[in-house]
Amino acid sequence: MPVFRLDPAVAAAFPDTLIAVVTATGLRGHEPWPHTTAALADLEQRLADGSWQPADESDPRIEAWHAAYRSFGTNPRRIRPSVDALGRRLAKKGALPRVNPAVDSYNAVSVRHGLPAGAFDLDRVTGDVVIRHADGTESFTPLGDPDAVEHPNPGEIIYADTTDVLTRHWNHRDAHRTRVTRDTTRVAFVLETLHAGRDGDHLEAAAHQLRDLLAAHADRTAVHHLGPARPTAEV
Repeated sequence: MPVFRLDPAVAAAFPDTLIAVVTATGLRGHEPWPHTTAALADLEQRLADGSWQPADESDPRIEAWHAAYRSFGTNPRRIRPSVDALGRRLAKKGALPRVNPAVDSYNAVSVRHGLPAGAFDLDRVTGDVVIRHADGTESFTPLGDPDAVEHPNPGEIIYADTTDVLTRHWNHRDAHRTRVTRDTTRVAFVLETLHAGRDGDHLEAAAHQLRDLLAAHADRTAVHHLGPARPTAEV
């Protein structure tokens, strides 16, 4: 089983980081997921009636990611953290994209709790997954663009396995190789905060909501945690 590891240099730079890794095995992506459908519809209805808005740049949870992006040389208004981009899309269009039930589930949880989220098909991951600074030699093929090859900037924070980069700019965009589809049966979902002391409750609520959405459509689910005090998790 792969190990997720937080590199010491990243832990030192962001000492209050906490990452929840929610795993699901035996996932059944071709059956109806009514609770996920309802979660998406609830967010969209609350947005429409004005009782809720997605977190934006003025929210401390988003501000923290903007500051982190700037610290490793990424302009967060040009290349946005995933939750920021997703919330802006929802606010503009009034609806979240429908991709497949697993992806829709983590999108709903991400926007509801104002936390970045992503996912990796574990059957396409090679070796362990490390959250580390890029050295500039790595390659990345972005989701939805299988013929493209990018090279992260030196110092940029990435998720990487032994083959190449799984996520650029920490959580801006996932790789095409490890994308989650309806056929994916073994998945690691990640939810992240840079301020566990302030937002740890949000993270725990998000992780358990996501696990609940997955549990009815998987043989087994679990929640693991990564942070400076616990830098590895075997999933």
